[in-house]
Amino acid sequence: RKSKPMDTKEPDLPPNPKLLNRQPKWFKPVFYRAIIASCIFGIGLVLAPMMSRTRGPHPGKDEWNKARQIGMVLFEFETEYGAFPNDKTAKDVTETNPGHGHDLSGKSSNTLFRQFFAANIIESEQIFYAEIKGTRKPDGNILPGELLKQGEVGFGYIAGLTTAGDPARVVVLTPLIPGTTKFDPKPFEGKAIVLHIDNSVRTYDIHKDGHIYDDKGINLLSPKHPIWKGKAPDIRYPE
Repeated sequence: RKSKPMDTKEPDLPPNPKLLNRQPKWFKPVFYRAIIASCIFGIGLVLAPMMSRTRGPHPGKDEWNKARQIGMVLFEFETEYGAFPNDKTAKDVTETNPGHGHDLSGKSSNTLFRQFFAANIIESEQIFYAEIKGTRKPDGNILPGELLKQGEVGFGYIAGLTTAGDPARVVVLTPLIPGTTKFDPKPFEGKAIVLHIDNSVRTYDIHKDGHIYDDKGINLLSPKHPIWKGKAPDIRYPE
């Protein structure tokens, strides 16, 4: 009987402990960074509500957002009627939609803002409300005679403007003191919220004299400001 040939294959060597413990160069940093990031994220989730409760809402944040929304409506209105709402466009809107039934007469910002509804551009009163003295939340009734009634508007408005004017011109603003070019420092902790023609919304510090000033120290609502070219802005106040 023939004997089996001997197996000349060398036996497997035991694994080198050093090789077992060796890891790619990228492994440890990435692995540890992932753990650290996860921990930070988890801590952030826990602390975020606590921080928000501590700091509270930013004063005038809602009004800032509403001013931006009004700006978008203004652009849409101008596309249709060639200008932002003014005394002339009130007639144009009525000619286009003779059955709207809204009162577009008068000199208040309420009246001019009603043109958006008469033109079927918007159906909610909420963006015209600002939480300032003398206002109350709109009741949502947009029927003729009920739309944007006294106290339901908190934004002042400067009439006679278009996007063709100086982009730095002011068009919507709050909290304006009725009959003046001054602002009430109480509602938003000394801040005024202003929408410019270019649809930028800025928050200005209200000076101790009640006015707001640009970066060069010029009163934004003064006819001496270059943006008005020597003519006083046609300010319409909320009812």
